[in-house]
Amino acid sequence: MSRDSADVPSSGGVPSSSGVPSSAEKRDGGQGMWGGRFSEATDALVQAFNASIDVDKAMALEDLEGSVAHATMLGEQGILTPEEASELVAGLHDLRRLVETGAIDWSVALEDVHMNLEKRLTDRLGPLGGKLHTARSRNDQVATDFRLALRSRTRRILSLLHETRTVLVDLAERHLDVIAPGYTHLQVAQPVRFSHHLLAYFEMLTRDAGRFRDALARLDAACPLGAGALAGTGFPIDRHRTAALLGFAEPAANSLDAVSDRDFALEFLAAASIAMMHLSRLSEELIVWSSQEFGFVTLPDSHTTGSSIMPQKKNPDVSELVRGKTGRVFGALMGLLTVMKGLPLAYNKDMQEDKHGAFDSADTLAVSLRLTADMLPRMEVHAERTRAAAGRAFSNATDLADYLARKGLPFREAHEAVGRLVAVALERGVDLQQLDLATLRAVSPRFEHDVYQALEVESVVDARDSYGGTARKRVSEQVARARERLSAEAEERQ
Repeated sequence: MSRDSADVPSSGGVPSSSGVPSSAEKRDGGQGMWGGRFSEATDALVQAFNASIDVDKAMALEDLEGSVAHATMLGEQGILTPEEASELVAGLHDLRRLVETGAIDWSVALEDVHMNLEKRLTDRLGPLGGKLHTARSRNDQVATDFRLALRSRTRRILSLLHETRTVLVDLAERHLDVIAPGYTHLQVAQPVRFSHHLLAYFEMLTRDAGRFRDALARLDAACPLGAGALAGTGFPIDRHRTAALLGFAEPAANSLDAVSDRDFALEFLAAASIAMMHLSRLSEELIVWSSQEFGFVTLPDSHTTGSSIMPQKKNPDVSELVRGKTGRVFGALMGLLTVMKGLPLAYNKDMQEDKHGAFDSADTLAVSLRLTADMLPRMEVHAERTRAAAGRAFSNATDLADYLARKGLPFREAHEAVGRLVAVALERGVDLQQLDLATLRAVSPRFEHDVYQALEVESVVDARDSYGGTARKRVSEQVARARERLSAEAEERQ
């Protein structure tokens, strides 16, 4: 977007009497609505390279919302007459209906969404349409539009995060007593409840929601509208009024800062990147769990695909694409950081590259959450497979060491004793609970008959009853707390 300062009301495209071509007369020469200073038409390739309409037309409704607030304020301040302001607002509402019905043909020659809509308004209202740009610049206009656009997308993502988290809690409660292996280094470590595993993702996505709420609070804290190109305006505008009309806490305090930073977009992209990383990790586990080798879950036919050559295949394409699309969100964050890192104040054309990655990332995260929330309730969990896997690979070894520690043996000595028993079990090809008591007592006389109960998978899981642990009581507490939190958040949104 080429930006301009506009402290002087537009002529509305009225031909000049001096013989010098007006902006309107030069539009066919490829200079949009800014060509008063130019005598040569813009090169066609430059025009295409310069245009941003393909991306920023996604902000058309936000642009109109900002313009309605601006026109309303101009009328209230006496910069426009009440009649002019009223006619402008009515014209903007008419344009909104055209945008909503897809009835606008967007022109590359007019560069961006602002110029396209202003041209439409001027065509409808005549010279009055040109007065809308009084006391604002496309610099503060686009900064405002972009904030409004990310606001709506953030709210959508927060809603989808809430829904996905609810699905995880429902699934955890439904599978409260399913035992599964817990891993470190992708090696069986200790048995856990499958519900406990799912609730770990609830906690991750809860923090993601917190990051988006934090970002939204800062985004809403400052309204750029009225900052002008970089230095403010000489017209007696009321920036507090436009900020209030658009739902911002207050106007941006510094006009240079208002138009020259995109940290609100970077914060959005950072939150989106972390959320996608969490979804990618969950997707990776669903991919592994649904493999023939694991067989822990069966993903629904509705969210898997087949092979064009191997008729037996059922591929977890949704999960793989969530995992793969995470990279494009990371890339958008790094791309905008790179764009911004060397820019002098205030606005620079480089900043035209701020929206494509942000909007694409918002769409990518939204559809990833939507698909995850739709797929998980249809997933079938194979409890017998997960329990069998949980009991393999000496996953109860730590509990055997804990048993000795409770009997008074220092844990380090207990750890060494159990290591020796694991070696014996490996040599004999059996599990720890299959070793006879005499073998156990040969390593430590502290072993007694109750050791076998302690080594049962259910006992091992329920022994982890510290706060936040995987014992049934603790997982039930986590479910209850999660539901309370979701209910509180739902009430806050109402």
